[in-house]
Parts: sequence; C-alpha cells; structure tokens
Amino acid sequence: MLDINIKEQLISLLHSEVKPALGCTEPVAVSLAVAAASERLKEIGIETDRIFVEVSPNIMKNGMGVGIPGTGMVGLKIAAALGSVCGKSAYKLEVLKDVDKEAVSKAKSLLPYVTLRVSDNGILLYIRAICYGTDAEGSEHSARAIIEYNHDSIVLVERDGKVLYATEEAKGGITVGSEKEEHPKTPGLKEIWEFATTADFEEIKFILEAAKMNNALAKEGMNHCYGLQVGRTIASESNSEVYGNGVFRYAMALTAAASDARMAGCPLPAMSNSGSGNQGITVTMPVVAVAEKMEASEEQLARALIIAHLTAIHIKSHLGKLSALCGCVIASTGASCGIVYLRGGSFDQICYAVKNMIGNITGMVCDGAKTGCALKVASGVSSAMQSAILALNGICISCNDGIIDSDTEKCIENLGDIGSKGMVMTDNMILRIMENK
Repeated sequence: MLDINIKEQLISLLHSEVKPALGCTEPVAVSLAVAAASERLKEIGIETDRIFVEVSPNIMKNGMGVGIPGTGMVGLKIAAALGSVCGKSAYKLEVLKDVDKEAVSKAKSLLPYVTLRVSDNGILLYIRAICYGTDAEGSEHSARAIIEYNHDSIVLVERDGKVLYATEEAKGGITVGSEKEEHPKTPGLKEIWEFATTADFEEIKFILEAAKMNNALAKEGMNHCYGLQVGRTIASESNSEVYGNGVFRYAMALTAAASDARMAGCPLPAMSNSGSGNQGITVTMPVVAVAEKMEASEEQLARALIIAHLTAIHIKSHLGKLSALCGCVIASTGASCGIVYLRGGSFDQICYAVKNMIGNITGMVCDGAKTGCALKVASGVSSAMQSAILALNGICISCNDGIIDSDTEKCIENLGDIGSKGMVMTDNMILRIMENK
C-alpha cells in the first residue's frame, strides 16, 4: 500500500510541473517577468518606455532562436516588449494569451528600448526585468521583477525601490544563488509505478488534459507548414516506404508535428512538463499515439501518462530545470515507460526501458530552443519506441555498459551527474558558439 504522504506528493508534483504554456517557456518566462514589473507601473498610471532584462546563460541560449507566438519573430527582445504591451502576469506561462496585431505593432516600436544582458550570478534559471517610465511631471519611475529556479516563480516585485512582494529568500532583493536546490527530490520509479497503477481513476484523470492540449498542437503542426515540417514529412504517404505505416511512424509524426508548430510560434498552448513545453509534448504524444492505435481506454491512457510524466519529473529532479542535456532525453524516457505500461509491461520492464534509453541517447545536447528541436524530438520518440519494444521482450542493456548500473535509480543519478555537472563546459561552449555566429 502506497504511503498517503507519497501519494499526495506525487499528485502535487503533477499539478506543479505539468501545466499549460503558450510558447517556448524561456522567452515566455521573460515576458512574465516584464509583465509583472510593467503592471506595477501601470498601477500608478505610467506606461513602460524602456526595458532592461538580465537572464542566466541557459535562458539566453533557449530564447535566441525560437518563435514567439503570434509575431512571426524570434528572440527574447520581442518577448520582453510583448510582456510590457499585452502580458498579464496572472496568466503565468500563458502570459501572452492576449497577443494580437496591435500588440505586436506596439511591441516592435519598443524594441530599440529593450536592453538584454547575460547574468553571471550562477543561478541556472534567473530573470531580472526592470521597466522604466515617466510620469506627467517628467519624473522617472521604475519597477523590478525577479524570477528564479522555476519559469513562473516570481520571487520579488518592487516599484521605485519599495518591495511590493517577496518570498522569504528574496526579501530586500537578495537571492540565495546557486546554493538553493534547483528541484526537490522526488519519489522513485517504484513509488511512481504503485501510484499510477493503484490510484483511483477519478484522482488522476486530470492528466488527460495533457493529451487533449498537446494533440491539438500536433494536429495544427500536421495541417500547416510550421518550421522544418518534420512531422508532416514523416507522415507523408510519399515517405511510407521509408517509415512504414504503423504506430512507430504515427508516434514520431504526431510528436514532431507538435514541436514543429510550437517552435515556430504557433499561438496554441502546450501542456508542459518540468517547465518545458517540448518536454511535455515528447512525454505525452508518443503515449497518445500508441493508445490511439491500440484503442486503449481513457483510464489506460491516463495511467500511462501518469507514469510517463512522473518518470520525466523524477529524472529531471537530478538535473535541474536547465542544462546542456537536451530535455528530449528525459521526456522520451518517460514516454518509453508509458508505452511499456500500455502494452502490458511490468515494473521490471519499465526499468529495462529506462536503462535502454540512458544507454542510447544520453549524449544529445541542448543547443537552444529552435525549429530544429522537432528533429531531436523525432529521434527521441524513435528511441523511446525501440527501448520499449526491447524491454517488453525482456531485453535490457547490460550494467557492464558505460554509465548503466544494475540499480535503475543509480542509472538516473549517473545521467543527472553527466547533465548537471559533466556537461557544464559543453553548455558554456555552446552558448559562446551561438553568440559569435
């Protein structure tokens, strides 16, 4: 019997880590911070006429080349400008939900007055936004908002130097720096399995909203020419000789199409996982595709999605929100576990799938959010399907191979160490290359 405290923790994790996000979460988080600051000026009748934004290197990396919903543009500057013009902080990661042509036009006129800088404070996910404006008497006012550790976690808001809101750690504008734990440790795979397979359906059926939301994004990507059109290309009948006509092709196409649309600025939200819409898509859509082809029930799909999403959250807890390791690695590992469950697999076979995935695509790097992410997503889905099928046939990569350990939880720890510690220099080099192009 699963301990009630663990059960409540897992439900809480799902609600806090699986939520809607409109657009790539890094630029959206910048929009959120700017919106929170700009709103404080609007409260005293002042419009923002100048914006300063300081972000951690990973925010910069993931915001440089990704489409901003409703704009046809890329980058953090337009995201910041839109946050001031039409952003509503109450919408959280859907802060740009009200974007329209008039807002885009006004935001473009503000672009020359947006300054962007990279922070060196050591916090992996950090945004400081300052909005400036002038009152009728010609006096300048400013408002500041800070986001730390989570994309929608506003820890400080102030106006003209007066703190209006602050968490205990951020009172007085003081951040706690890199000493703070990026993400609380989560229950392990065994607890996740027990919860997903024994919880009352009514308690977990909310996860089906992830399937509904991300499926809508996938259909949008399949029906329109977004980004690199990876999903549409895989799905094209002219390529069936290469990809076949089975669930393998369908899962890759659906998932990649959703990423195509999202990375190119589609104005539809994604259900995110651990602060990433692409991770939410990659966790969800392969499971949805397999469930659809199997004609699985809603309850079967829900339990599979619970396993997939919680596995991804658990693995992510060993890495922190942002790293040099592509989130597709984590998300597709979760999806592989969900597929194993759908096809009647056991807990041991889920562990096999995790090991097979870690032994396969651990080296995939994150070189920023962009349309090319759909290619990585397709590769992740391919690996997820292969790993699941091998696991279901009782085949598991040997603990003598590379970073694989006989203990699955130790394998996850090894993956976390590589992504959060071993790839730090890689992360810095990737950013330098991107900035110097």
